[in-house]
Amino acid sequence: MQLCLSNGWGGLEMYPARIIPELARQGWEAHGLALDGSRVAASLEAAGVTPLTVASRGQALWRVGRILAYLKAHGIEVIHCHKSSDLRLGALLATLRPGLRLFFTDHMGVTRPKRDPYHRWAYGRVTRLFSISEATRARNLQAFPLPAERISRLYLGIEPAPYVADLADDERDRLRTELGVPEGALAIGLPGRITPGKGQRVWIEALAALAECRPDMAWHGVVIGGLTANEGSNAAFVEALRERVEALGLGARVTFAGFRADLPRCLQALDVVCTPSRNEAFGLTVIEAMAAGRPVVGASSGAIPELVSPDTGRLADPEAPEEWAAALAELVDDGALRERLGAAGRARVLEDFTLARHVEALVAEYAA
Repeated sequence: MQLCLSNGWGGLEMYPARIIPELARQGWEAHGLALDGSRVAASLEAAGVTPLTVASRGQALWRVGRILAYLKAHGIEVIHCHKSSDLRLGALLATLRPGLRLFFTDHMGVTRPKRDPYHRWAYGRVTRLFSISEATRARNLQAFPLPAERISRLYLGIEPAPYVADLADDERDRLRTELGVPEGALAIGLPGRITPGKGQRVWIEALAALAECRPDMAWHGVVIGGLTANEGSNAAFVEALRERVEALGLGARVTFAGFRADLPRCLQALDVVCTPSRNEAFGLTVIEAMAAGRPVVGASSGAIPELVSPDTGRLADPEAPEEWAAALAELVDDGALRERLGAAGRARVLEDFTLARHVEALVAEYAA
């Protein structure tokens, strides 16, 4: 059972529905527990699973008997939690039903120690804690009351087919026009939620520096991501970015494309993809861009250096616009380099970061 009692919508909440079809392909019967009316519940339905639902986390605790009866009726032996706030319920279920195996994925990266009596009890019921990068595992080893052998690094994965299927030239041209990219311009994209921690501000400053050092080069910046709070972004920050773009004289060279449901296609329409997040726990956008065969310029912090090597892209200090400008200038100048880095990135995703490989490792832990 995938347990995710969240009303939010981000990578953490999308994860259960992403892996369920692959779990089924690998022979596992998946179930879900979600909040009634949540996007998590809807995504589970879309993945072919009718979830057990509760009105709130509090109700889930009060109705633990109902959940235990559901587990028994369906022969469920594994619970997989995805939010630390759900571990209270997961640990209670594991306590009341001895033999139930409890797993927890730390999708966010812990920021403070969790060694008080409550956390010792809750995490003490966890069979295995998954860290989604070596960077987060290092923090988890310090923060959680678990021995090292119960904290495993398990990289995320994607289904590569939508990214690998290259666009036809005419389709790519139409899509670039939709994204505001002028004909003949090099498209430099930044996909993701528009919030201060994702680094859009330093990226815009870097584009201003690029305009100064490459005044004759035709390029265009594309920000892909929701523009409102309902779409997961910080609306006030979006407006501040727009104002900064105009103040730097980049109004004609930067497009805010808004949320795109067709991100795999959009990535294939770009020439360079940037991920300037200061402290990314993994970097799903990085491997998506690599799968699309695009060179990546990523932040030299968090987990991104585990994904981006000199063979697949470039790294830059997330606080140093001049480093970003230098990395972008190198790629703007050299089409053969962009093609070589993109091909190597795609090959690495197919080798190391497919959803099938991720789920194989996951079910090996479930069944151990």
